[in-house]
Amino acid sequence: MARVYLSLGSNIQRRQHLGAGLEALRSRFGALDLSPVYESEAIGFDGDPFYNLVAGLEADLSVGALQRWIREVEAAHGRAPNAPKFSSRTLDIDILTYDDWVGQYEGVQLPRPDILTNAYVLLPLADVAGDQRHPITGLTYARLWADYDKSRQRLWPVTLDW
Repeated sequence: MARVYLSLGSNIQRRQHLGAGLEALRSRFGALDLSPVYESEAIGFDGDPFYNLVAGLEADLSVGALQRWIREVEAAHGRAPNAPKFSSRTLDIDILTYDDWVGQYEGVQLPRPDILTNAYVLLPLADVAGDQRHPITGLTYARLWADYDKSRQRLWPVTLDW
């Protein structure tokens, strides 16, 4: 079993699609460690605000099999497979970490570079795994968040009941 952290986001029917994504994760992997949910402005394009969170789980799938399963879940909830990178999304799920693996595995870069560049990824990861260390920098996610330039992106917590 691998300890995996996933980032989930949506800016189209956000509550519905994030709830569906979490239900799919729970059905497949069981108990999830969830961060708070944050709302953030769209990055890289003019679009509605996103809801984002991070889920931690124990996975019995290889990186590639997990990535394929995630893409099936996204497609089942209306995500177009060939949509531009910077566009609105019903459901976006990304593998952030897979144990402490570093490198390219079955087309997935680990750890995901967004951890160090995007507040909407780093803050919820710090919330759910603050004492864990980034496998490249060696710093905890809590320390990375403490050092992050918070003027780069605004986030605000939202209350959602699942």
